[in-house]
Amino acid sequence: MAQDVFGTMEKRALLSWLLSFYGSMLTENQREMARLHWEEDLSLAEIAAQFAVTRQSVHDTVGRTERQLEALEEKLGLLKRFKAVEAGLTACREELNRVEATDETQPHLLAARRMIESLLDQEEE
Repeated sequence: MAQDVFGTMEKRALLSWLLSFYGSMLTENQREMARLHWEEDLSLAEIAAQFAVTRQSVHDTVGRTERQLEALEEKLGLLKRFKAVEAGLTACREELNRVEATDETQPHLLAARRMIESLLDQEEE
């Protein structure tokens, strides 16, 4: 049971990431219904009431949106690339933290650390 909950949570997190990357390629209704369902955890019935449509309509829209987002990621791979860059920056930060600075290298080391932190902070926004 706990595995199913975590699997569902992980899938919702993945779909939210995909929505962030590819949401502008969807219709406004698709984007908002998916956001409400995956990010706000509203039920299909609650979303249907907000949009004055049937629960089945929301179900179909969310399902179609999920398939579209997965297809876009398969073709374009933006999330995969993003995660690879993020992992690379994190690894660089860890390596830089292991470096002993000399008087001569200290300013360069600090500048490199600031640049990496800045890039990682931008990704969190």
